[in-house]
Amino acid sequence: MYVALYAEDKPGALDIRLANRDAHLAYIEETGKVVFGGPLLDEEGNMCGSMAVLEVESLDEAREWAANDPYARAGLFERVTLRPWKRVIG
Repeated sequence: MYVALYAEDKPGALDIRLANRDAHLAYIEETGKVVFGGPLLDEEGNMCGSMAVLEVESLDEAREWAANDPYARAGLFERVTLRPWKRVIG
């Protein structure tokens, strides 16, 4: 199943994001669950959140994946939303 992840950073947390970016990208590579994704940007072009589509067996697996993301473990996110997603286009 596919699950859409939408995560908003805490205000002023760009330093946390940058400090944990390499570990986050390594986690994505190691787990192989991300179909596509990338950072959300503010009006100035700075990273301020994350959006990804995960391919997992269950919503619980998506929750576990999201909780173990180095960004989440570092306390970067103010809010994370996970929703089952149906691929129709692309």
